[in-house]
Amino acid sequence: TTAATLEHFTVNFTITNLPYSSDLENPDSARFRATRRVMNMMLDRLMKDSSIGPAFHGCETTDCRYGPGSDRDQTRVDAVCTYSKEPWAAPLDRVGLYHQVSNKTRGITQLGPYSLDKDSLYVNG
Repeated sequence: TTAATLEHFTVNFTITNLPYSSDLENPDSARFRATRRVMNMMLDRLMKDSSIGPAFHGCETTDCRYGPGSDRDQTRVDAVCTYSKEPWAAPLDRVGLYHQVSNKTRGITQLGPYSLDKDSLYVNG
């Protein structure tokens, strides 16, 4: 049998009630570390409850930057998630996963205490 390989996919979204500040660009800042910890926990919970749940390993927030254009009232979040690609498993269904995430975030409007821009979610692209 062939062993599973670890595969990655990206998740991107914009938080409308987390004002951007330059310390969110610095991975060593307390604010970035705290934000990353909360985002990772919420994304992990979201993905574990999805169709990839059994193969899911975790998400790591890689970047926080200001929102679309020059909107500093919003923060854009980029994360890389990892799962085991089993030899027998179908390829990642990013459209299906997008719809599952959409449903679990009230139509891409809420992630825990955060409000989301409903047009900002991207799964692997």
